[in-house]
Amino acid sequence: MIKARPLVIRVVAAVSIVAVPIVSALALQREDKTTPDLGLLAGVIQLVNRAYVHPVGQDALTKDALKGMLNRLDPHSDYMDEDEFKQMQTDMSGQFGGLGMQITAQGGVPSIVSPIDDTPAARARLEPGDMIIKVGATSTQGMSLRKVVDMLRGEPGSKVTITILRGKEEPFDVSLTREIIRVASVKSELKPDRIGYVRISQFGNDTSEGFKSALTRLKTDAAGTGLKGLVIDLRNDPGGLLTAAVDVSGNLLNGGAVVSIRGREANDQHVFNAPAKGDMLPGVPVVVLINGASASASEIVAGALQDRKRATVIGTQSFGKGSVQTVIPIKGHGAVRLTTALYYTPSGRSIQDDGITPDVIEEAPKDQQISGGPLVRESALSGAIANPGQFDKRPGAAAKPQTDMPAKDVNKAAYSAPIRADLIGKPEDAQLKVAVNYFDKPPAAQPSAR
Repeated sequence: MIKARPLVIRVVAAVSIVAVPIVSALALQREDKTTPDLGLLAGVIQLVNRAYVHPVGQDALTKDALKGMLNRLDPHSDYMDEDEFKQMQTDMSGQFGGLGMQITAQGGVPSIVSPIDDTPAARARLEPGDMIIKVGATSTQGMSLRKVVDMLRGEPGSKVTITILRGKEEPFDVSLTREIIRVASVKSELKPDRIGYVRISQFGNDTSEGFKSALTRLKTDAAGTGLKGLVIDLRNDPGGLLTAAVDVSGNLLNGGAVVSIRGREANDQHVFNAPAKGDMLPGVPVVVLINGASASASEIVAGALQDRKRATVIGTQSFGKGSVQTVIPIKGHGAVRLTTALYYTPSGRSIQDDGITPDVIEEAPKDQQISGGPLVRESALSGAIANPGQFDKRPGAAAKPQTDMPAKDVNKAAYSAPIRADLIGKPEDAQLKVAVNYFDKPPAAQPSAR
């Protein structure tokens, strides 16, 4: 199973490793520098098991050793024990218990990537970038994300109080009631003047069918004169399943590449194509809305439709999560989530570390932005993989610029705070108004599919 987004209420964990001297008896010399010194690892585990001030089980030490090794690779690789693996599978099913938000690690403190629409976190107006500095009376500084998740989750109906640090404000407490989170990842409505609007809050198992049903319903609602345009809203969407992103893109394209993944091994190279006659809205112009909280699968869709000239991308620079995580089950011992490849758009540009630059930069008005300011993007995460540049098999091929915009405008797009989640799709949503009004431009100013 290839995953394109962080887990719900668990995203990326980058642990801090402190170097300490090890007794000389364990400083084993290795003649073969290419072979891992398993004796050293086993020796340290035995030392801790025998001499640490409190007893520690062998299983716990082995699990922590695996987590430490994988967490050091990049922000998205990890080891999951059996319980964590089952929880991940539950998360991706679109129904789970908890508060309804995605979190990541920032400076050793968990922070919110995005609250999920219509959940306790969203109703409490938690914002992307909010730092969770305490759960109950317990500080989260240096705590693993999995432990934070375990503290946040609980029986539906039970309450939990978290302490939030937002920008330069004083910390404040928020009391939330846990509930079963049933995520409808796709919502749609027909806006005035025959503009179809589809909001995708995350890419889960139900997204492909939900998006197809939404397009069918919008076409029916606009019967007669037909749709004037379609807005796909991916703001504050942290991503999800690669397959869902490919399917959503494929519903607006006729054949050709949607995204490619490329890694070290030959079986890590793959191009995902749209169906030959996949476009459900031929001739209908499309706008995709993104911002700094649009990540992973969201960036795949935006990049594919932008490269293929099927949509105009409006908003601000996306998050920049362009790596592929493969979940490898280990029978009886959970699973490894390992970064195995990077995503590339149809034109061969890497999403990783850079993200997608909009065709039209449109910031949310200051009074509609989250109060914490711009988000930390992928490039600022500890251990983040650098952008590898353009993929092109031709020797000496020049890189294709993502945008013709001046650097100052690209920077402006990258460091703009996203819109408050409670305003998305509402009548006062200024960015959505710009997207809807875009369809009044002359056809020559809009892209044509290729």
